[in-house]
Amino acid sequence: MSVDRAGDADLAFLAIDRGPVPEQLGVVLVLEPGLTVEACADLLAARTAGVPRLRQRLVRPRFGGGPAVWAGDTGFDVRRHLSTAACPSPGDERALLDAAMPYLLAPLPRDRPLWRAVLLTGISGGGSALVLVAHHALSDGMGGLAALARLVDGADVPVGRTVESAAGTFGPAGGGAPRRIGRLRAAMRASRVARVAPSSLLAPTGGRRRAVVVRIPLDALRVVAHRHGAGVNTVLLVVVADALRGLLGERGETVGAVSIAVPVGVARTDGGTAGNAGSPLVVAVPAGADRISRVAGEVRRRRADADGPPPVAVLGKWFRGFAAAGGYRWYMRRQRRMHTLVSNVRGPVDAVSVGGVRVRGMMPMSVGGSTNLTVTFVALSYGGELVVTVVADPDRCPDLDRLGVLLGDLLGTKGPS
Repeated sequence: MSVDRAGDADLAFLAIDRGPVPEQLGVVLVLEPGLTVEACADLLAARTAGVPRLRQRLVRPRFGGGPAVWAGDTGFDVRRHLSTAACPSPGDERALLDAAMPYLLAPLPRDRPLWRAVLLTGISGGGSALVLVAHHALSDGMGGLAALARLVDGADVPVGRTVESAAGTFGPAGGGAPRRIGRLRAAMRASRVARVAPSSLLAPTGGRRRAVVVRIPLDALRVVAHRHGAGVNTVLLVVVADALRGLLGERGETVGAVSIAVPVGVARTDGGTAGNAGSPLVVAVPAGADRISRVAGEVRRRRADADGPPPVAVLGKWFRGFAAAGGYRWYMRRQRRMHTLVSNVRGPVDAVSVGGVRVRGMMPMSVGGSTNLTVTFVALSYGGELVVTVVADPDRCPDLDRLGVLLGDLLGTKGPS
């Protein structure tokens, strides 16, 4: 009988989850009327059977038994994962985001599979919203979306890799010392940029988070991308950098290049629904003319370095010991490698449904632990639209709504020049 050992990256995300904000991500599905909590429970019970990780929990063997393993939860009961609540009036998007955020911020119990679902009623215009939350140890954004595809109606809903992702595959991060050293060097090259200057974008964050959402038709972004010989993800990086520069300008600050960490997805060997894949690529987005083409060229030159496990996985137990002692959190609250993080995952091309109820919108969310990144971005395409959720510590970024306006203006059909 084979043993499903937790991967080095999975264990690393558990080890770094030490602060007031957990390492959790999720998606909000805005539904048409018709999905009851009973129907939702029956649907989740049936469809999680086809996604093994959603019915497994991490179990640590006795001393000397090796790393933790993913084992079937013998007492699995979907009602331990599903709850229902009413969205506060008026039930609009602002109220929905505020209602969903506490479920992202509440740590997932470790005595059961690392996910939760919340059915929020009272959504403006009728209907409800299904909030799905998973720990980063269970899956990264790409794997999480692949798991989501198994929960919606139609088991073969296409869910792509991270936009403009690397195309390779890799197995476990293990191997001999030379192999690990080679992978570590490549991963460190992927995140190597000039030390960023101090700014109000970098400050130790607290335990609160707030989100705003910006939407734009994908066709409009593709027009801008094609004009510059780039991809949609490159345009998104430039727009985010321009919006942050504009926000800092209004705060009376100036910044040149904006350094952005981009999780790079890779093709999986496990079918795409479990574990963590890809290493972060840190890209310095300059100001000035022709920046889209320049960023596209830099990404093409350097993304092969990110085509493998992240450093936290390559270092294995040495990193986990460092993180368990609080070292990683100490570093991330003082780091000067990046200003922000932008994650972009390609979702379903066509509209999908859950239990026969149409999903009229999707909003990705991620709270990303305790760091000094006061604002981060997560994007998801759905039905011809790119949905960008901006998540910030409201005490460090009180002008989040203004940032949303700046981002929305830049994501307009004209796009960055």
